Amino acid sequence: MSRHLFQLFLFVFSCLPLTVVSLRCYTCVFPSISPMDCLRYPQECPVGQRCLSSTAVASQGTLRLVLYERSCAMPNQCGLSGEKHAAGLNFSYYNECCDTDLCNGAIGLAAPSRTGMVLSLIALPLAHIFA
Repeated sequence: MSRHLFQLFLFVFSCLPLTVVSLRCYTCVFPSISPMDCLRYPQECPVGQRCLSSTAVASQGTLRLVLYERSCAMPNQCGLSGEKHAAGLNFSYYNECCDTDLCNGAIGLAAPSRTGMVLSLIALPLAHIFA
């Protein structure tokens, strides 16, 4: 009898739909100019999306601006790199993705950059471009 019960269990289990679990990723409120400015909070991503870590770098003279972003992303956004022009600066960016819960939390150390009000004034108009 136990063998028949086991076979019935296997049959019922194989007929059940597989449950798809969403990935949880860190998301920044907006792209930040410093790893410490990235106010990360966990977010449940839509099914099929991955965790994104994006870094965009612009240099002009002695000014070096590094923007960081963390979010959920469609798989076609992963591994992309390129350039964007915003606020008179050319940004080189690179998107990396990962597939485990909260895997996009680590942020590398930024290269030394000039900070202050100038960066804040430049970063604010850029927030909507990289979001």
